[in-house]
Order: sequence, then C-alpha cells, then structure tokens
Amino acid sequence: MIALVREPINVEALVNSVRSVQYGAALVFQGVVRADDHDRKVRALFYEAYESAALAEMNVIVTEVQERFSPCAISMLHRLGHVFVGEVSVAVTVATPHRSDAFDACRYAIDNLKARVPIWKKEEYADGGASWRANPVAESADPKG
Repeated sequence: MIALVREPINVEALVNSVRSVQYGAALVFQGVVRADDHDRKVRALFYEAYESAALAEMNVIVTEVQERFSPCAISMLHRLGHVFVGEVSVAVTVATPHRSDAFDACRYAIDNLKARVPIWKKEEYADGGASWRANPVAESADPKG
C-alpha cells in the first residue's frame, strides 16, 4: 500500500497489510506532529504535495527497499492537508524475516521519503503565525504554485 491520504492513518491496517507468516519481524515508523518546534507552540501542520511526482517517487523507494532487503513487504502512507498535534502525518511499515533487516529497511524508506518525495509542510502556530518548511531536495519548487 502506497498512498497520499487526507484522512487519519489507520496504523493497525497498515501493519496488517505487510504481516505474513513468512516474516518474523514487522515494524512501523510513525511520524507524529509535535506540540512545539523552534521554540514555538504548534497547532497543526498543513501538507501539500506534487501528488503524481510524490507517488511516483514513493513507488521508486518501495522498489528499492524490496530489492535491497528481499524478501520483504512494505507499506508507506503520507497525510496531506491539516494534521493536528498528536496525529500521525506519515507511516512506514516493513516486514522481513529478521528484525535487523526490518529496522534497516524502515530507516532506508523513511529517510529517503523525507529527502526525495516532493511534499511541503506549513507549520501553523498557536499564536496565529505560520511558516512553510521547504523539502531540502525540492527547495526550488514553490508549494503555492
């Protein structure tokens, strides 16, 4: 399962999508919206993406994980729109025969998703302020068009 979603991520369903009796290890990474960042109280994050390019790059990353850590199963979801403090904004679930590969595969997947997928976030603060946080790889792209 690879998707950009606007509704809350069902982590249990994501884990179940990769579980199998052939795998002895299944783990999940959940990115959760923090209550503060850079000494400011955060109300929510707002995510936008170049959706077709984001999905294409997510598929490339999944293929890389499957090739590097075979056999394995992987699912990857990222929220779009408003995601409030305490909610899951991104989740990656990996299953492999052994835990070491599961940890390595999950780290590879989330690190590459964060670095390569064209998704932008705007931090919305409790004081009413907001600021866009650029994806370092996609800094030249303008999330507002």
